[in-house]
Order: sequence, then structure tokens, then C-alpha cells
Amino acid sequence: MPNNDMPPPTKVLAIASHVTYGHVGNSMVVPVMQFMGCEVSPLNTVYLSNHKAYRQTKGRSVSAEEIREIYEGLHQSYLDDFDMLLSGYVAGSKSLEAVGAIARDLKLKSATKPGSFFWVLDPVMGDEGRLYVDKDVVPVYKSLLHEADLLLPNQFELELLSDSKVDDLTSLGSAIAKLHQDHRIPHVVVTSIRFDQGSPNITVVGSTQKEDRSPRLFQLEVPAIDAFFSGAGDLFAALVSARLRAGAASAGIEGQKSWISPDNVEAVDLPLAKAVELTLGSMQGILQRTKVERDRELDSMKGILEQEEGSDKRQLLRKMKASEVRLIRNLDLLKCPDHTFVAKSIAL
Repeated sequence: MPNNDMPPPTKVLAIASHVTYGHVGNSMVVPVMQFMGCEVSPLNTVYLSNHKAYRQTKGRSVSAEEIREIYEGLHQSYLDDFDMLLSGYVAGSKSLEAVGAIARDLKLKSATKPGSFFWVLDPVMGDEGRLYVDKDVVPVYKSLLHEADLLLPNQFELELLSDSKVDDLTSLGSAIAKLHQDHRIPHVVVTSIRFDQGSPNITVVGSTQKEDRSPRLFQLEVPAIDAFFSGAGDLFAALVSARLRAGAASAGIEGQKSWISPDNVEAVDLPLAKAVELTLGSMQGILQRTKVERDRELDSMKGILEQEEGSDKRQLLRKMKASEVRLIRNLDLLKCPDHTFVAKSIAL
């Protein structure tokens, strides 16, 4: 698939958080998917001044009733003809149930036309063993798994959803196989995998199920960048969604249920594998450029930071601001990645 392939005309409903400053949630998803050629309608689940890594923020969550009301407004004006749903951070269990109801309604509308609607579910719940949503959100996500077409958990979220301990590639592959088999999720990509914290690489593992729901596993290794960037997961979700849509069209499977490739397509040749390759190539360039700008900005403030020693809060705020993803000045990398990563097959 050429790097600059655009998806066919695609209308996306993006349900996620919104921040006024920076690129997190829909503030990342919308510009990325629009630049990739998709028409994106954002339905925001929270409105915040900035992301929560600043450790202080202002704003509010959107209630389940408000989420339903916005969707009902779209529906009554016949504006709900979406080809894709990308859902990310949702504040609570009731709001997540409302998102699930929207997904079911959109799937029902497309029931007579296979492949005409596709749900990308990013189950934002926590990371590195720590939940940052209420515990009652987890069972709601589990109840929705069978509705999704592509699931994008990190390692911790995979453990929660599969009820499995994941500490090596074998257990990870088994957890993905369980999602295919027990929850009938056609596609899974697990991000931010690091079994050895001393490893210089981060692993990404994905799979598209076969007809018997057995996995076709592939993995990619990406050099870790020594920095923290909020919104990287949203960048991945937005890009891989657009790339998979384009790849499914190129492979002639957009009319197949859930865009599942025939069984004779090897793991590394799957549209999902190719989408992840291109996505990681774009992200690596954007995040590396962000780190260069972050370091330059922090270096320029060295004297100020030294004067503020003892003021941990002020230093944190400066560092978080310097670490905001430099998206807009690097949009060219979305379509034309400057890094190349190649998927490899995994045999269980």
C-alpha cells in the first residue's frame, strides 16, 4: 500500500475526550483523521482545559444523558450515516453504556450491508497496573467486546479484558486468541508492550482472526523514546483506523464483514499489519521531532528551572507543556512516514 494512500470517502463518529490545550483525545483524533481524508464528527465525553498529566485541570465530564441527546440530534436530522466509530476515553460506566448503545444502533443500520460500518474500540482504562477509571467501567467494556471490530488495548488493559496474566509473548498471544475465540473480536492490536523494562524497544502485537477464529499474530519492535507524551495512544488509534480503512479498500475486502482477510493471507500481509507498520513509521518521526523540540525548550529554560528548584509543581507544568506533541508542524509525516518498520509473524 503506497504510503500516501487515502481511504475511500469515510464518515467517522469520534467519541472521546477533548482538551482545549494540546492534542489528546478528540483534539488529536480529529485533525489526524481529517488530514488523512476522513470526515470526522466529534462527540466529546469530557471538556478539559488540558490533559491530566499536568495534575491540575478545569472542566467537566459529559453525562450519559448528554451523550445520548447529541446522538439523538444527529439521528433526527439523518446525520448518523457513519462508516466508522472510533471510541476512546469515556468518564464512567453509564456514559460507556450510552456509547455502547450508539455502536449497536450504527451496527444495526448496517446489518444488511457487510463491511459498511466498523467500530474501533480503544478501551482507555489504565496503564502499568493502575486504573484511571472507576472499577465499574471494566465489566461494561467486557460486555461490549463482541460488538467491536478492532480492539486497541495496552498490555494492562489486555489483562483486564481477557482475565489473563500477560508477562511474555506466549501469554500475550494466548490472551489475544481468547479475545478472538470467546468475544469474537475480529482484530486486536496491543500497544505499549514492554516485558523487560530495560529493553530499548517497545513491542506492538496484532492479529486478525481466521474463519475458525484462530489468530494470525504479528509483532513489530520500535525503539523507545526516552520521554512521556500524552496523546500518543490517540494518535495511534486515529492513524491505524484511517490506514486500515485504506488498506481494506486496496485489498478489496471493504465489503466483507469486519474487513476480515481470507484465511490464505499470512499475518504479515494482513491489511491490519500494513496499517500498523505505516502508523508506527509516522508516529516515530512525529514523537522524535517532538522530543527534539521539547529538549530545546527545556534547555532554553535551564536558568529559570534552576531558580525554581523546590517548586516541583511549577517545574512539572513547564515540562508537561514542553512535552505536548508537535502535531500540526509535522502533518507531512502522517501520510509520508520517515521511518520504516516491518511486521514479523508469531507462531504460538
